[in-house]
Amino acid sequence: MKRLDGLRVRHLALFAGLMLAPFMGPAVSPAAAQASGCEQIKTFLDQRKALVERLNKLGKKPDAKSACSLLTNLASNGSTTLKWVDSNKDWCQIPDEFVNGFKADNSRVTKFRGQACNAAAQQATMQKRAQQQQQQQSNSPFNVAPGGDVLTGPMRIPQGAL
Repeated sequence: MKRLDGLRVRHLALFAGLMLAPFMGPAVSPAAAQASGCEQIKTFLDQRKALVERLNKLGKKPDAKSACSLLTNLASNGSTTLKWVDSNKDWCQIPDEFVNGFKADNSRVTKFRGQACNAAAQQATMQKRAQQQQQQQSNSPFNVAPGGDVLTGPMRIPQGAL
């Protein structure tokens, strides 16, 4: 019975310590004080994760325009995160391996963004040309309607009495 009471007391003390720790502020430990400015990286990484998930939902052959848009957002997130990491690396004790891996990843994203945006621009140019060609063909005097010929134009039905 005494052993159970001792366990209960320890558990209650541990529970009380865990519940009161957030209210004690940064005086609790140096790690807690240090973490006060370091939580912002979680926001950047959560945004990045959401963008990658949206990009993965596009499938194996994504539309170039939507891929360009998402990759542009992802590259922007990477640049912002890298700026933050460079300025807070020492304070937040971010390992060099993470920084180097993140830089390499952002470099690949920037490369893919360039490819996707170039493909989107080419698609837009091709669509514009196709529309112009269709418009020119419909306005052409050589456009022959069914039942007519080039010299006389479309065949007309005579009006009035024959």
